[in-house]
Amino acid sequence: MKIVTELAELRVARRALDGSVGLVPTMGYLHAGHLSLVERAKRENDHVIATIYVNPTQFEPDADLDSYPRDLERDFQLLRDAGVAIVWTPNDQVMYPAGYQTWVEVTEITQLLEGAQRPGHFKGVTTIVTKLFNGAQPDRAYFGQKDAQQVAVISQMTRDLMLPIDIVICPLVREADGLAMSSRNAYLTPSQRQAAPILGHSLSAAIEQLENGERNAAALQQHILQILRSEPLTDPEYVSIAHPDTLLELETVADAALLSMAVRIGKTRLIDNMIWRANENDL
Repeated sequence: MKIVTELAELRVARRALDGSVGLVPTMGYLHAGHLSLVERAKRENDHVIATIYVNPTQFEPDADLDSYPRDLERDFQLLRDAGVAIVWTPNDQVMYPAGYQTWVEVTEITQLLEGAQRPGHFKGVTTIVTKLFNGAQPDRAYFGQKDAQQVAVISQMTRDLMLPIDIVICPLVREADGLAMSSRNAYLTPSQRQAAPILGHSLSAAIEQLENGERNAAALQQHILQILRSEPLTDPEYVSIAHPDTLLELETVADAALLSMAVRIGKTRLIDNMIWRANENDL
């Protein structure tokens, strides 16, 4: 496995790869969800490139950039064991050199949900993902459903810019107790960690209501909020019942819905989601 930092190093290493390449972009501090993306990329491509970069432009000014968990040596070993060919770990000087002034921005669907709560976040995401795509030149790129709006935004960007990359969206991976895997779970205290699975449980309860015929989005939203508020440590920011493609809020659920939320537990902000479809329940 080659570990490279500079863009020139990456390009030399990339040219040496024959066959198809799958890209797995990460911010590091890897968990089983990340590794599931690597495993799928390895199955579907001749080679896998992973990136590790904590992108400052997708963090709000008062957010947790400096305290974001990092363990590069552990990450390298996990990726080496998983059979990754190249790991690109650019730094800020590589990605945003002096005089940098170019941004990639998707408009409409970035104004909703996470975009409404975190202004500028998706402008940072789409810019850095475009740069990762240009650097790695993959045939396919792998993202987890955990960040439901992010994958919708990146898919939109890839279509709009006619990028020759297939976006592969992989299932969200959960802990045994139902908590969606996230690097930010490391921030939780023991009591907060015990409370956190209520996010997934509330979504599952709403999915069960949909399976039983409930179609009123407001009723589903209130059911989720009632469950969340039964746990004193939770502070919901939003609960959304939206169309999975447009992300527009629904009044009545027809054939599909994205159930999503952002919830603070202590100082930690967690997101979670599930997708329901009338013909197949896609969690």
